[in-house]
Amino acid sequence: MILDKIVEDKKVRLPEHKAKISPSEMRRLAESYDGASPSFKEGLEKPGISIIGEFKNASPSLGNIKSKINLMDRIDEYNDSVDCISCLTEEDHFLGNVDYLKQIRAISPLPILRKDFMIDEYQFYEAKAIGANAILLITGILDDVQMRDFYQLTTELGLDALFEAHDEEQMDRALNCGAKIVGVNNRDLRDFTIHLETTKRLSEMVPKDRVFVAESGIVEDRDVEFLAECHVDAFLIGRAFMESENPRALAKHWKAIYREKM
Repeated sequence: MILDKIVEDKKVRLPEHKAKISPSEMRRLAESYDGASPSFKEGLEKPGISIIGEFKNASPSLGNIKSKINLMDRIDEYNDSVDCISCLTEEDHFLGNVDYLKQIRAISPLPILRKDFMIDEYQFYEAKAIGANAILLITGILDDVQMRDFYQLTTELGLDALFEAHDEEQMDRALNCGAKIVGVNNRDLRDFTIHLETTKRLSEMVPKDRVFVAESGIVEDRDVEFLAECHVDAFLIGRAFMESENPRALAKHWKAIYREKM
């Protein structure tokens, strides 16, 4: 499966990171970080629909993404239209890098999600040290003990966690772990097929006191209309924004559509 390959490649990458900055030094950097710390959770709890605008260069399903605007202009548009930012930092399959997140942190006051395949404590300290406000916990690659330990560490670092699920079993595990922010990835990470119905099906499991995020597959107006009926609190949008010449206008357009549906 593609997901297994991504995780295996991440295990190869981690020693490279640790060779550049030791685990003890990364922990020190994280614990001494005193930069911007806007709340990711609060960014998603605003009235109406909140939007997480993503920055990524590629994905296994799309291949390389040819962005029509540069990073600086993109973040300027995000600052004026979305509520949070997601930055891919996975190197091999999404062509991400922690340096992208550092650049975004320098030019945006918005909460930033480090979107990566988090499997080692080192990555959580690194997320804090580079200015992230939240991390992604993918239930499909973590067992219950790992999820609880990583969630505790996330909380200790003052970060939020977006728990990502794709089916009922994963959603149940995330909720039992105490997840306050739960996301449904409409893209199956095993084969990268997309079904928006996944959000609708799993929405019945999400308590009203949790923040509910729909991830992936939002590319046109009818997708927004469909997901509005699922009563989600936020959208995470990557491809559509990355391929748009004007993500600011697109984000505002989709927020307006959501308001009309509600």
